[in-house]
Amino acid sequence: GGSAAVGWQLSFGSEDIIMLSRIYQRAAPVALRCANQRRSLTSTTSAVAAIRTSSSSCVRVARRFRKVETSRGRRMYSIQQASPKDLEVVRSARSRPGNEIFNVPVSIEEKMGRNLHLQKNHPLNTIKTLIETYFQNDFVASQPGLKLKSYDSLSPIVTTKMNFDDLLTPQDHVSRRPTDTYYVDDSTVLRCHTSAHQVDLLRAAEAPVMLCSGDVYRRDEIDTSHFPVFHQMEGLRIFSDQDFENLRVSLKMPDATEEQLVIQDLKNALEGMVDRLFGQVEKRWVDAYFPFTNPSLEFEIYYNGKWMEVLGCGMIQQAILTTAGHSTRKGWAFGLGLERLAMVLFDISDIRLFWSRDARFLDQFESGKIVKFKPFSRMPACYKDISFWVPAKFHENDFFEVVRSVAGDVVEDVKLVDKFTHPKRKQDSYCFRINYRHMERTLRNEEVDAIQERVKSTVVSDLKVE
Repeated sequence: GGSAAVGWQLSFGSEDIIMLSRIYQRAAPVALRCANQRRSLTSTTSAVAAIRTSSSSCVRVARRFRKVETSRGRRMYSIQQASPKDLEVVRSARSRPGNEIFNVPVSIEEKMGRNLHLQKNHPLNTIKTLIETYFQNDFVASQPGLKLKSYDSLSPIVTTKMNFDDLLTPQDHVSRRPTDTYYVDDSTVLRCHTSAHQVDLLRAAEAPVMLCSGDVYRRDEIDTSHFPVFHQMEGLRIFSDQDFENLRVSLKMPDATEEQLVIQDLKNALEGMVDRLFGQVEKRWVDAYFPFTNPSLEFEIYYNGKWMEVLGCGMIQQAILTTAGHSTRKGWAFGLGLERLAMVLFDISDIRLFWSRDARFLDQFESGKIVKFKPFSRMPACYKDISFWVPAKFHENDFFEVVRSVAGDVVEDVKLVDKFTHPKRKQDSYCFRINYRHMERTLRNEEVDAIQERVKSTVVSDLKVE
C-alpha cells in the first residue's frame, strides 16, 4: 500500500465484502452497496483500509489476493495511489465546515496520483519520453552550453495565484469559475494546466530549458475526447545575452531582434519535435491569444487528411518573467496535451481507455514505440434520456459532474438533444441523452436503469432541478 503501487488487484465477491464490512466499519457502506449489486469492489481507499486491520479474519481474506489477479478471467494491473499529503489536503478540505467552494468529487480524488504519464509502457509515458529524448538529444545538444531539466512529479494541488494570477489570467475569465475548475478551497485548486508551475520553475532556473509534465484537472463536457483528468507537458526556455549572440550566427539572422530570435528558436524546436513524432508532415503557424504569452501562436499539422492543432505557444509575457526574477531576460513557452497526441498516434478513439487497467489494452504497448491500437471489444451502447426544468444559475458542467460522479467511466458521452423555454414561466427545460457503454463488458439494461435512477435523484438533490 502506501503511496506506491497498491500490492493487490482487488476483486471481491459478495461474501468477502460482507466479511470485510464486519471487520472494518468504515468499509461497510461501500461493501454493502457492492454486495447488493453483486459487482467487484474497486475502491482501493476503502478496501485497503479494511485489509490493513490486524484481525485474523482480515488476514485470511488478504491472502486470497495477489499482485496481479484476474477480473472475469482477464488480467488486470494494479493502481498507483496519490501521495498521502495530497490526499490529506483534499480530504481535510472536504470535511472543513464552511468550505462551500469545495467541489472535488470522490471520483476525481480516486484518480489523483495515478500518474499515467509515469507508467512504463503506457502510451502517455511513451509520448512524454519521446519528447524529452528529442529535446535532450537533438534540440539542447545542437546549441552550445544549453542544458535541460525535466519535472514530472510536482503536486497537482496549487494556489489560485499559481494557477491564475501568476499567468495574468483576467479576474472575470471563465476558467476561474467553480463550474470550470476544481476548487479545494478559496485559495487552492487542482491545477488546470502545467503552466501553473511556470513562475516557480522560471524563478528556480535550474536549467535554461525546462519540461514539466503531469496530470491536470478541468470540469468539462462528456464525450470520447474529453475527460476531467488528463495530462499536459509544459516547455520553457529563458535566454541569456550569449544565447542571442549564438543564435544570430547559427540562424544566420545577424540583424534580428531578440523577439524574432525567440520566436524562430521556438518554431525550430517545435517543428523538430513534430518531425520526430509524426514524420515529415505539412505544418502551419496560426496567430492566437493566450494571456501568458505575446505574441502567441498555435501550431497545426496536416495529418490523416485534415489539419490538427498540436499545441499552443509563444513568447513569455515580460510581466511573468519579472515576477520570476528575470526582468531583463526573454523566453518562450509551449503547452501540449499528451492524450491529444497519443489518441492520434496510437489510433485510440476513446479517451477513457487511457485509464484502463485491462491487460488487453496495456499489453499492446511497449515503451518508446508507437504502435496502432487494436480494439479488443466494442460493447453495445445503452441510451437513456433525462429532462428537467433548470434553475437560473444552472451550468451544464455541473450536470456533467453529477453524471461522472454517479456513473463513473461507464458513460461514453452526454449530449443536449433538446431545449425548451416555457412561454409564460420563461424557464428553460433541458433534455440530455446519456450514452452508457462499458469498455470491457456488456451492461445489462436493469443495471443501467439503476444507475440512471441514481443520476436522476442526485441531479434533483444537488442541482435543485425539477
